[in-house]
Amino acid sequence: QLQLVESGGGLVQPGGSLRLSCAASRFTMDYYTIGWFRQAPGKEREGVSCVSYRDGSTTYADSVKGRFTVSRDNAKNTVYLQMNNLKPEDTGVYYCAARGRFLPQCIMSHGVFGPWGQGTQVTVSS
Repeated sequence: QLQLVESGGGLVQPGGSLRLSCAASRFTMDYYTIGWFRQAPGKEREGVSCVSYRDGSTTYADSVKGRFTVSRDNAKNTVYLQMNNLKPEDTGVYYCAARGRFLPQCIMSHGVFGPWGQGTQVTVSS
């Protein structure tokens, strides 16, 4: 069964940076498109970013464009989310998940990704 584990969250001041990691276990992620999502208290889970397995193409939510960068290192079986110039509205639990094998499209809907891990908390506050 696919298993992804998120890490790298924490407390950071506005304007700061964090790098999240999404590590795969029990499978190799070479042929899986990986998405990052977040969920703030009382809000629905929303798509943040995605990286396709086929050509490494990326997709970003408008709210994070120019600040977040997603990348993948298949040799390390890990996907990263570099988050710069963080804002309080970026606060939430961040999750990564995979689409089905050999599905390259970055569709930013949590309904087409899964299963879900425990996530990692990101808090942006002064």
